[in-house]
Order: sequence, then structure tokens, then C-alpha cells
Amino acid sequence: MPVGSQATVKSLSPDDLREIGCDIILCNAYHLYLRPGVETVQRAGGLHRFMSWDRAILTDSGGFQVFSLAPLRKINDEGVVFRSHIDGSEHHLTPEKAIGNQEELGADIIMALDDVPSGTADSARVTEAVQRTHRWAERCLAAQRRSDQLLFAIVQGGGDLVLRKLSARTLAAMDFPGYAVGGLSVGEPKELMYSVLEETVPLLPAGRPRYLMGVGSPEDLVEGVWRGVDMFDCVLPTRVARNGAVYTLQGRRNVRRAEFKVQDGPLDPDCDCYTCRTFSASYVHHLFRCEELLAYRLATIHNLSFVQRLMKRIRDAIVLGTFESFRDDFHRLYKPTDETVRLAQKRTRTVGSSRGAGDDAL
Repeated sequence: MPVGSQATVKSLSPDDLREIGCDIILCNAYHLYLRPGVETVQRAGGLHRFMSWDRAILTDSGGFQVFSLAPLRKINDEGVVFRSHIDGSEHHLTPEKAIGNQEELGADIIMALDDVPSGTADSARVTEAVQRTHRWAERCLAAQRRSDQLLFAIVQGGGDLVLRKLSARTLAAMDFPGYAVGGLSVGEPKELMYSVLEETVPLLPAGRPRYLMGVGSPEDLVEGVWRGVDMFDCVLPTRVARNGAVYTLQGRRNVRRAEFKVQDGPLDPDCDCYTCRTFSASYVHHLFRCEELLAYRLATIHNLSFVQRLMKRIRDAIVLGTFESFRDDFHRLYKPTDETVRLAQKRTRTVGSSRGAGDDAL
């Protein structure tokens, strides 16, 4: 799912997304609650009509965004009181209000409010968060009034595999239509994330969607599916696009680099997206060097097209029974970002989000 936190995927129109092949996008109830306000969206006929998107929408409850604003919020079993990162105004979010907001927005899939501990939280805090997440999940189920929306629960537990198993089993017993694994990709090593998935996903009900929240690097999509995940979302493909990074089957490349100045062919000869069909890498390089707005749109189209094409190849390989060899071939070609660099960047972004940085950080 491309991320359109504020009812738009940055730099792209709904027509762009449809041409890329996106069938579902993520919007964020936290951002839409603060601006333009749930009532405004409801008066416009709901989120689909407001943003002219005729395909599926999933809204995140805002739990991660609220809890990433650690200096600006107070939490207890009733809910959370937080201050807006926009104007400092005070707001109170409960499980009931989180469900009410998402019902009024009118998304197709909505998320339960969860308690998201930081990646550095101690055992007591993670245990508290898991227990509170379970209580809030029950309240979210009781608060739901619309039968035309699928409500997903969110498994928590940090890197504690015992707590993760407890959370998965507890929430599975509540019989939600779908389940998410949250609280990952917050600065932990990839191997820990993979271990959590291996222990958690098999405990979730078969035949119901399993959603890994906030994860979207190509290697993690492949490894997540290998471990049983069905759905993903992440700002990564669009964020790195605006910084000049484009995906290829060999890994990420920085189109700002001098080598692209003389590349007459497309960004990626294996890609058939609008950008690669229409423009040379040299032209896209030129746009970035001149800081032209079109650069961001073209790179974003390319990266989202790459991800959608990768997911289609994964689905096709599963149907053909060749996913294991597909996975091996992918890893043989694709060079991921250095793990040390990735963790350092993640820590920097986490600090920025806790200080109320821009919406991509949130």
C-alpha cells in the first residue's frame, strides 16, 4: 500500500496511482483528524469521494503517530491525551474515538488503537503496552457500528518473542477479520524483525489477511511474504524517491550521481513505468540537479511501479510454486542498503518524529 497520510500520495494523482496498478492505499486517521478534520471529510461524502479515489483505502488509527510524539502526550488505560504537532492544541484519543473517526472517514479497512512502545522500551513497558493493546482491542470491537468496514487488530510485544506469541494468541481468539504486526521497523536489526515474524505470523488465523505495518524495502517485502505476510505499507518508496533514490533489481541507485548525466536510456531497462517509457535517466538527473518539481513525481512513479511489479512477481511465483527459487534469484541480484547505515538513518528519523517533525516522519 502506498502511503497517503493526508489523503494524497505525495506528488501523484489518483490517475497516476491507478496506472501504476495500486488497488489500495493507506491514509492516516491522525493526520486527517487534525487537518482538515473528520467532519470536513464526512461532509464531502467520505474519504473516497474527498480524494477522488475509487479503490480501497486502509486507515491507520493514529496509534503510532500519537505515541511517536512522546514529549507531547500522556497515556493511561482510558486513552491518550496528546498535543498536536501542528499547533499544540490538546486532544483526547480513546479506542472508541479512534473507531468513530475511522467510521466517519469511511475507509474499507480500519485499525484498532494500540499502545506502541518505543524500540528501546524496557520489559515492563513492553508488557504494559501489550496488555493495554489487548484491552483496547476489545473496546474497539465493542465500539464498531459499521458492518461494511473490516477492523484489524494489531499484535504488539517489541522484540520479546514470548510477549509476541501471547499477543498473537490473545488477539486471534477475539476473531478479527484481519491482523497486523505492529511495533517493528522502529530501529531493530532486520534479523530480529524476521524472528518476530517467524514466531508470530503462524499463530494468526489462516485465511485472514496478515499485515506488516510500516515495512516496505524490497528485500523486506520478499522476506515478509516468505514468512506469511500478505500486506505491507511504508513511506520508504516515496520518501527515497524525493531524495533521488530509485529502485532497480540490483538495488537502490542515486540518480543525482554524475554517472546518470550521460545515461541516455531509462532509469532501469527492466522497468516499463511511465517514467522509464518516456524519459531518459539523464533527463531525470537534470531535473533533480535543478530541483524541478517534476523530478519528485517521476521518481515516485518509478519506485511505486517497481514495488507493485515486485509484488506481482511474488504472487505469480507463489501460484506457480516457484517462490523459493524466485527468492533466491532476488537476493542474488539485489544489494540492500548497508545495515549499519540503515539503522543510523532509522534512529535519526525516530528522533525527528518524536519532536513532531513532518508527516512522513510521523
